[in-house]
Amino acid sequence: MTSTVVRALAEGEARELFTSLPDPTASLLGRSLLGRPYATVAEGGEYRPEWTWVALRDGEVVARAAFWGGPGDTEPVVLDSFDFTDRDAAVDLLRRVPLRAEYELILPPDWRGRDEVRAAAEARISAAEAAGYAFLVERLRYVWTPQCGLPERPGRLEFRPVPEGDEAVLEVLRRIHSATLDVHARRAIAAGGVEQAAREELDFFRWCPSPRDWWRLAYTPRGELVGLQVPARNPSGPCVGFIGVVPEQRGRGYAYDLLVECTRQLAAEGAGAVAAATDAGNTPMAAHFARAGYPVVQRRVCMG
Repeated sequence: MTSTVVRALAEGEARELFTSLPDPTASLLGRSLLGRPYATVAEGGEYRPEWTWVALRDGEVVARAAFWGGPGDTEPVVLDSFDFTDRDAAVDLLRRVPLRAEYELILPPDWRGRDEVRAAAEARISAAEAAGYAFLVERLRYVWTPQCGLPERPGRLEFRPVPEGDEAVLEVLRRIHSATLDVHARRAIAAGGVEQAAREELDFFRWCPSPRDWWRLAYTPRGELVGLQVPARNPSGPCVGFIGVVPEQRGRGYAYDLLVECTRQLAAEGAGAVAAATDAGNTPMAAHFARAGYPVVQRRVCMG
């Protein structure tokens, strides 16, 4: 059998070689919905050839993997494209690539109910597992647009800019993450306690190329802290960066108030679309997104 060559792409060959994989199942997975079309930074896209790897047999691409990171990142943030016509080559590819990042398998909302799509998804999940990845969580991905309607403010809370310095924000994040349904936060807590979860959240806020003065703390009219909402802009566009309610204020639906304020802030900044996400198992937050007019446009299976 002809041996498999695993290597990164060179700048001049990147787009042509990467897109040459004859995999008809790749088109089934809903990547057009907020998926990034493959183009290198030099071509005006967001991918780097050195973070894009292929497995070749007799000069033909039989597996491919594209890692992505923001403009200032020195390491990839996510593996968001993994396709193949040869499963063994795909497993070998992921094992040999000298990069590691969470794998986000982008799927249409109804992927489990469509046999062909489900088979394509399960094949990728199985190959990633064989290469050492493990299921972490499935997330719902939303996109709000003005056509969805701007939700009305409930008017129950007051929103104030966050104080200067990190400590005030970290203290709120510690309180929020002391009891959380978010799987990524819980993984951070398992690794390094609530402090690590809070600092990872703050690192994400800083990573987003949007101003700190958008961040808002929410209070009751009596001055009691309710939570934190962070309207943001990531490298792909406006997004709901964070919605969190402190434990003692939960059960009153305040996360909806924070989401509405976040949406209205971004709309006032001229956002033509606002992306958002929550864990599929976080049914209270999913209900708030539905109430605020956010349609589910994708599901994403996250593996680490």
